[in-house]
Amino acid sequence: MPPQNVPIPASLSLLQAQLEQFRSTHPKRTRLPVSLWRSAAELAGQHGIYVVAHSLQLDYCTLKKHVNGSSAASKPRSKKTAAAKFVELIDAAHERVDEYIVEFDSVQGTKLRVHCKSATPPDWAALLDAWRS
Repeated sequence: MPPQNVPIPASLSLLQAQLEQFRSTHPKRTRLPVSLWRSAAELAGQHGIYVVAHSLQLDYCTLKKHVNGSSAASKPRSKKTAAAKFVELIDAAHERVDEYIVEFDSVQGTKLRVHCKSATPPDWAALLDAWRS
């Protein structure tokens, strides 16, 4: 860990004054202008990210992103997509279908043959009762 009483390089003094002026005229948590971040990133290339972030009281990770060129300001903002108002749910394309063939023979010699394709089996007992009556 570097000593706490490290003198601030002269090139940082000017940017430090600009940051203090910006912070005094804007409410807390206001985003810094891109121009100040660029200046800080250039100085971090010369003096190191930690020294600049610590001296100027900037967030180390954010400054590192600006130094690496992956800052939010350099990326175009993507448009938010609108929330879907309608969603269609589609059943499985291959629903299982069974094939049934049943033959009933009566004592009198009459016959009933039932051939059906269905996902659920028919009620055979009800069908037999209906045929008998």
